Amino acid sequence: MDDLAEARALLEGARSVCVLSGAGISTASGIPDFRGPEGIWTKDPAAEMLSTYDVWVGDEGVRRRAWRRRVETREERPVPNDGHRALVTLERSGRLDTLVTQNIDGLHHVAGNDPARIVEIHGSSRDAVCLRCGDRAPIATVLDRVASGDEVPVCLVADGEGPCGGILKSATISFGQSLVAGDLGRAEAAAARCDVLLAVGSTLSVWPIAGMVPTAHAKGASVVIVNGGPTAMDDVAAVVVRGPIEAVLPALVADLSKV
Repeated sequence: MDDLAEARALLEGARSVCVLSGAGISTASGIPDFRGPEGIWTKDPAAEMLSTYDVWVGDEGVRRRAWRRRVETREERPVPNDGHRALVTLERSGRLDTLVTQNIDGLHHVAGNDPARIVEIHGSSRDAVCLRCGDRAPIATVLDRVASGDEVPVCLVADGEGPCGGILKSATISFGQSLVAGDLGRAEAAAARCDVLLAVGSTLSVWPIAGMVPTAHAKGASVVIVNGGPTAMDDVAAVVVRGPIEAVLPALVADLSKV
């Protein structure tokens, strides 16, 4: 039995599948990954610094450049690829328990997975949040302000004495920010109760979320890894399938029986 057939057999026999997706699932949608050979941070290590919370808060120039860049690229709207759509197929088979994603692109939502099953462990670039009062709103409203000349937008929510004035930031988890405890708890619980943990497009080197893999393995789940290259957890997997995710995942879930 080849790797794809073995992985498919594990999915067919499962009743509860937890998915952990990483940047690799979105590369076919035109979104480069971060740590791969052609990754954003591999090619430009300085870009990683701009994803640091303290840099965002402490450097108005960084915020100005970042908001301007978002406005300039706002029409570049990546769409889900066949890998994302395959996870919708998996859900429709009745097996998908929870879809934990390290991605901030929102493409699992756009593809059609149930939002109640999605945990965006690193947040979402589709919303903006105030770092003072916590108000959250679609990022498009902030981009409209930037396009109209408000180069370093601040929170305008009334706080009783006037506008809040807090720093606005995309609702993503930057380096130096803590993960949302409730989201991390959901991810850990899903890993502990699944029959199969399917890790897709992640190097599995970012902790604590990479800990889902050994958690699932320790609880007796089969770990299936689908990725274009080696990961830090290949030795834990029951099976590793190499290849383009947008091709492998559809083949993996095609014609699964309903449960």
